[in-house]
Formats: sequence, C-alpha cells, structure tokens
Amino acid sequence: MTYFISHSMDAPSLNQELVRDRIRMLHREAEEHRRAADIQRLRRARRDVERASARLRNALLRLA
Repeated sequence: MTYFISHSMDAPSLNQELVRDRIRMLHREAEEHRRAADIQRLRRARRDVERASARLRNALLRLA
C-alpha cells in the first residue's frame, strides 16, 4: 500500500519533469529554426550585394 502512495506522489513530479523536458526541446527547436532563417536571410543578402556590385561594375564599364 505504501508503494502506491509513494508512486502516486512521484507521478506529478515525473509529469512536471516530462513537461519541462518538452518545453526545453521546443525552445531548442525554435532556436534552430531562428538560426536557419537567419542563415537564409544572410545568404539572400549576400546574393543581393553581389548582384548590386555586378550592376555597379557594368554601369561603370559603360561609362568608361
């Protein structure tokens, strides 16, 4: 009988730990998604800079 009482008292803390683990995992996944989005944004910005630089070079060559 004592086993069931102690077991029932452990269940809420086990549930709380599972919930905390899930929350931590969701936070990690969200951070990974933010990093991936930042990397995509950075790559897009670099491409835009390269295109702008190429357009500027072409415009300067036409002036010369």
